[in-house]
Amino acid sequence: MDQKKIISYIGKVTSGTMLSRITGYIRDMLVGWLFGAGMSADAFYAALRIPNLLRRLMGEGSMSSSFIPIFSGYVASGDAEQTKKIFNILFTFLVVILSGLTFLGIYFAPQLTRVVAYGFIKDPAKMQLTILLTRILFPFLIFICLAAFLLSVLNTLKHFFIPAVAPMFLSFSEIFFILGISPLVAKDKRILGLAAAVVVGGLLQFVVQIPQIKKCGFNFKLNFDFSHPGLKHVLLLMIPAMWGISVDQINAFVDTLCASFLPEGSVTALYYSNRLMQLPLALFGIAVSTVSLPLMSISASGRQKKEINNILSYSLKISSMTLIPAMAGLIAIGTPIIRLLFEHGKFDSRATELTNTALLFYCLGLPAYAYSKILAGGFYSLKKNKIPVYISTFCMTINIILNIILMEYMGIGGLALATAISSWINAILLFKLLRQYTGRLGERDLIPFILKIAIASSFMAGVCYALSELFSNIVLSVLVPISFGIFIYYITLRAMKIKEFKTVIDIITGSEDTDAGK
Repeated sequence: MDQKKIISYIGKVTSGTMLSRITGYIRDMLVGWLFGAGMSADAFYAALRIPNLLRRLMGEGSMSSSFIPIFSGYVASGDAEQTKKIFNILFTFLVVILSGLTFLGIYFAPQLTRVVAYGFIKDPAKMQLTILLTRILFPFLIFICLAAFLLSVLNTLKHFFIPAVAPMFLSFSEIFFILGISPLVAKDKRILGLAAAVVVGGLLQFVVQIPQIKKCGFNFKLNFDFSHPGLKHVLLLMIPAMWGISVDQINAFVDTLCASFLPEGSVTALYYSNRLMQLPLALFGIAVSTVSLPLMSISASGRQKKEINNILSYSLKISSMTLIPAMAGLIAIGTPIIRLLFEHGKFDSRATELTNTALLFYCLGLPAYAYSKILAGGFYSLKKNKIPVYISTFCMTINIILNIILMEYMGIGGLALATAISSWINAILLFKLLRQYTGRLGERDLIPFILKIAIASSFMAGVCYALSELFSNIVLSVLVPISFGIFIYYITLRAMKIKEFKTVIDIITGSEDTDAGK
């Protein structure tokens, strides 16, 4: 395993994701400023859940896990003609299927909306607005899933930066609407314009990847050879992956449904807390899993189980070293961070309190979310897609049961805690079962490593919390604790002689960058 190349690839995903997330948070801040946490925002985020769920089922999650292992085989074979053929066949198949789903989604929007936000039925105006927004948002599904297809192709070919930065254009579309167009739109129609901007943004996210695809020698041609064995193989892997890889979205779907029965603003608070938690997860956890899947798929094609083990162990260490301190930091200074990012305009102190309650409990599962993605990738690289399905189904059931129990006593915090608990169970089961196919994953070294990271992170979190209490200025109450917290964490890891920390520094600074993946 060439660790320098892995560092380079992760660095490209991280840098692209950072740009996308920064624009994403500017977008979310502006949405919160314009709409707050009231009826319009609740309806918008509830309506967005439906195409986002299908996006995971048909897009990033299942597409990567089923297409990359198969496409890697075609690329490795050196048969350019067959590689281009399977590219066009799957592109055509997706256009047909996604267009059909979009038509059905628009037609059955009332029924779908009642499922995802049944609690809104007590407010007919809110329910009707959600139905209308669902119809506007459904074409987003076509563009975002096609963008996910191009992402999978580029990642297989070890081009990581453009796919990582592409979501930035979705944010650009919404930001442009809020700042440039919404002042010209009647207040009661602005939320409809925001939904239309999401659709335009999805189109841009697809289009921006096309030049890189063409540089790789691919052109878009309709090919209806749906009997091709490559397509059949992808679909056989995709069907279980559509369920297994999307457990987080299904859990989010259930959370939204349960939150619709809680006080107004709960749906929006869940969204914002999840978005905030997703920043470190995307920068390191998802970045690591994005890089590790195609690398493990290549190793699996050569039956190199030891290489797969090395990649898995290395990936778990890198994600632990970044996400455990992120978890501790968000728990320690979550409130001032939310106030700084979102408490503007109609997003008031009550919305901040609700959001922080959800964030606190969501964060308890932050490392587990990344571990599950990485470990599931091990099964996908081995084409053992059914095993993550069984585990995720079991954990989803646990999440639903815990949602019903905990929301009664803890409100919105109970929903987030249920997600965290089920995610840890998911990660532990994946780890134990994967060892049966690949052998030991270096746990004798990994477990003490994680304990050291947890100790260093706890110390860092205590310092961050104490410093945040010293400042009344909201900017200083966030920036000073984060700055000192990173320094304390760095010194502690140096004292513990954790050599892998240099890898994180290399990822952030790009000091080990190579030409690979450009």
